[in-house]
Amino acid sequence: MQPIELIVNGERLSAAVDPRTTLADFLREAADARSVHLGCEHGVCGACTIVVDGRIARSCIALAVALDGAEIWTLEGLGADPVIAQLRASFHECHGLQCGYCTPGMLVTAREILRRHPAPSEAVVREALAGNICRCTGYAGIVAAVLHAAENLAEGEIPPL
Repeated sequence: MQPIELIVNGERLSAAVDPRTTLADFLREAADARSVHLGCEHGVCGACTIVVDGRIARSCIALAVALDGAEIWTLEGLGADPVIAQLRASFHECHGLQCGYCTPGMLVTAREILRRHPAPSEAVVREALAGNICRCTGYAGIVAAVLHAAENLAEGEIPPL
């Protein structure tokens, strides 16, 4: 076991972990971050998308020990974020979710899309979401939700996490 210390959703978390433990498993078990979903465990589906040191990342392909000292945000920690709040409302209004399994990763990714592209086109949103797989919606509602949120957030710049 190897000791690590992370800042998860604004709180310092220390633990001893097996060097082979993925960040996704660590977050789900040690930080009770149930929004971190495991779909493919190869980094291609986007269900485990989180924010590591201000950048979105796939937690299923990162080892917890490799991120010792990192600042990590999961959807649980973004509950008070106004951008996430707007995205949630837009996903609801535009029918951007169905089963909900991909939704946490989609929301985290969508926040980053809006940070980088405050007024994105449909093509930009579709390309930026290409790394997040949804088996239920056909993406039309998700894309509409991101565009709807962008319109409602047009008044200000979105800060990085």
